[in-house]
Amino acid sequence: MPALYVVATPIGNLEDITLRAIRTLREVKLIAAEDTRHTRRLLNAYEIKTPVTSYHQHNKLTKLDYILGRLQNDDVALVSDAGTPGISDPGYELIVTANQRSISVIPVPGPSVIITALVASGLPTSSFTYLGFLPRRAGERSRLLKSVATERRTMVLFESPHRLMASLSDIQSILGDRRIAVCRELTKLYEEVFHGTVSQAIKHFAAPKGEFTLVIEGAKEEGKAEMTGDVQQELRRLRKQGITAREAVARVAGETGLSKKELYRAWIKAK
Repeated sequence: MPALYVVATPIGNLEDITLRAIRTLREVKLIAAEDTRHTRRLLNAYEIKTPVTSYHQHNKLTKLDYILGRLQNDDVALVSDAGTPGISDPGYELIVTANQRSISVIPVPGPSVIITALVASGLPTSSFTYLGFLPRRAGERSRLLKSVATERRTMVLFESPHRLMASLSDIQSILGDRRIAVCRELTKLYEEVFHGTVSQAIKHFAAPKGEFTLVIEGAKEEGKAEMTGDVQQELRRLRKQGITAREAVARVAGETGLSKKELYRAWIKAK
């Protein structure tokens, strides 16, 4: 039965391709590529003669039926410009539709810029969240960053060179001067992985060029407030001043982060 093969291709260095990916690209009847010119360089390097058709952001709706039609009789491979298809590229719609029509979708794993940047970052890798590309508009970008301000997992996102400085500035103002790894041109000739804080990255990339992947430290867990002798003494002081329990508890809760319930118990006990 025909199948859609989702084939991961190199993110830069053409040697980063699996033997299975090469065999699959040779055996399928058609390759659907995000950029046919880019993909042909890879195919020529490995002497792959399979026909190629374009499938990208601007023709994904008009080309979808054609590719699905070919899948009625032939195996088709889906490739993106770099890495694993279906992540922040139009291949997602094709994969979803194929699944809905009970067409076999077979992944051929390989390079991923997300994982490559993450493991090179030096930041925690046990759990992370992927944010894709940050919004182009400043307001939308700020809203997204505010929504993840308390996210404790490491965050990975993409950014273009002409928006990098604006995004780093927003990251610093909204998330704080956290640790960050700014990965540029991964696996390519001018590969660079910068480690430091957001403010240091802003100074380092004054004239950014290339493709960027940012890995940002998650929010740190704040220490849990504890009932101390100083807190109990403050409650006694407020009591002597004639402050009501409700007002005293509210005031100390705002200053310490302790729960009002816990403070009220201490207030009663201080009698």
